[in-house]
Amino acid sequence: MARKKITIVGAGNVGATAAHIAATRELGDIVLIDIVKGLAEGKALDIAEAGPVQLFNSSITGTLNWEKTALSDIVIVTSGLARRPGMSRDDLLAKNVQIVKDVSEKIVKFSPESIVIVVCNPLDAMVYAVSKITGFAHNKIMGMAGALDSARFCFFLAEELGVSVKDIKCVLMGGHGDDMVPLPRLTSVSGIPVIELLGENKIAEIIERTRKGGIEIVNLLGYSAYYAPAAGAVKMAEAVLNDKKAVISCCAYCDNEYKVGGLFVGVPVVLGKDGVEKIIKLNLNEAEQVQFEKSLSHVKQLVTKVDELL
Repeated sequence: MARKKITIVGAGNVGATAAHIAATRELGDIVLIDIVKGLAEGKALDIAEAGPVQLFNSSITGTLNWEKTALSDIVIVTSGLARRPGMSRDDLLAKNVQIVKDVSEKIVKFSPESIVIVVCNPLDAMVYAVSKITGFAHNKIMGMAGALDSARFCFFLAEELGVSVKDIKCVLMGGHGDDMVPLPRLTSVSGIPVIELLGENKIAEIIERTRKGGIEIVNLLGYSAYYAPAAGAVKMAEAVLNDKKAVISCCAYCDNEYKVGGLFVGVPVVLGKDGVEKIIKLNLNEAEQVQFEKSLSHVKQLVTKVDELL
């Protein structure tokens, strides 16, 4: 049986880290591509040379040439400008739309049957742009946001409670930004509702920190996070490549679900070999629905701007 092929677009911090994680998990053969001569080649060689130490057997190719990406099963798009201190995700929109447009056209040309995972920001708008440009079926396009935001929420809760992150299961919805919607009512610690373990004010503090999780790291480092975003993207890729039927929050296409009306936004889904195989429909209470609609309205504003730019 032929091994799966994974193309990672962008050999910066997120892309190279995703390539390394995917290689160590032996998800398939990896092509790392970038527009900067030597960058993808050098990082691919460095990762490959870790193989004898970490005992993985994935093939890793670094290249400038899109022909080497042909017939990929999965394409992870990390290319685009990263946030700097004082920069919002929205500030990235105009420049990253053009980058994503070029990448999307190449994906259509070389890997028309692939499933695409978008990582670059502003996330929900970039997923919409990839969908519009590629024309791929909606289930084959998704964005890595919920996997990252959920991880941050779980980590902050585990840190506060002094428990293992493995024991915490949470759900987040909405756009990837300051108005994302963590759902403490549906978050548990080994089955125990977190609202039974923490007070309302403390949960609110953790939710706010989760919403600001990206900029917290930008302010500390001077550039965007990459370990956790890369891990989230690979988790999604693994669910698809191995047909895991994993329940993951991610940016997915919704129409009648949650009254979205035909946009990509963060919701819990089932990921398997066909991509987004099911949108999980939750019964949101009134307060949760209001928060979700507020977040969705921001996504709609970004999508309108994307349409103008395209």
